[in-house]
Amino acid sequence: MKRVFFNNRWLPWLLLAPQLIITAIFFLWPAAQAVWQSFLREDAFGLNTTFVGLANYKQLLNSSEYHNSFWVTFVFTTSVTVFTMAFALLMAIAVDRLIKSEKVYTTLLVWPYAIAPAVAGILWWFIFNPSIGILTYVLAQVGIRFNYVSDPTDAMILVVLASSWSRISYSFLFFLAGLQSVPGSLREAAAIDGAGPVKRFFTITLPLLSPTTFFLMVVNLVYAMFETFAVIDSTTYGGPAQSTNILVYKVYQDGFVGQNLGSSAAQSVILMAIVIVLTVIQFRYVEKKVAY
Repeated sequence: MKRVFFNNRWLPWLLLAPQLIITAIFFLWPAAQAVWQSFLREDAFGLNTTFVGLANYKQLLNSSEYHNSFWVTFVFTTSVTVFTMAFALLMAIAVDRLIKSEKVYTTLLVWPYAIAPAVAGILWWFIFNPSIGILTYVLAQVGIRFNYVSDPTDAMILVVLASSWSRISYSFLFFLAGLQSVPGSLREAAAIDGAGPVKRFFTITLPLLSPTTFFLMVVNLVYAMFETFAVIDSTTYGGPAQSTNILVYKVYQDGFVGQNLGSSAAQSVILMAIVIVLTVIQFRYVEKKVAY
């Protein structure tokens, strides 16, 4: 096969220029502004600005409310990631066993992914509404009182379900593609050797799905930490008693509602650093256990 070389060294940069410009304008520049603003203290109108160094960070690290937001974020992101991937894998396994109606089920299961997170939050808000919610009524008939307005645990269940619901379809597509790429000869050989369905899944199918699982773990973790803002804002507003006030929503509350711009900027920098560190750890250590 003939290889083609470009003598012009500026051509690759020219081809990359549109994407680099977009990244610089919409990510690097705002990120740099957030870092600089985190060292400042200014009023809501931006008329008085004072350089305070690390004072905003020290105040956050000594804040019990911010510590609580860390714990809430950990519980929320872990629950969303685990629930989304586990349920998506179960559905992918069920659809993978179908022969004639596989495409129909796949199409129906993908539909929730087209719904925006804010709309998903409102849908689940209506379903679990203490006054008019249909599931709340059904649960009340069996003696279960579900009220996300006053119960922190119920509120967390609501936002986890609403956040996971639309994301399950995305993970389902990748798991189904991964299952269909597993060679049938390996499963047949294991079956001949006497391995049952459960053993075949954990010894053959699941290890071969590890690249897909790793990718979805990273994607769903980032989704839970950032893109679930709309779900929180359309359901619980971070309550009750700060029980669903995750880090990304606290940035909004302190910056846009409380007008504490310096603290909000410091929180966004910490949140960005957390995601970067978690992603590096996943690719550095977790990926070593992935079998490609």
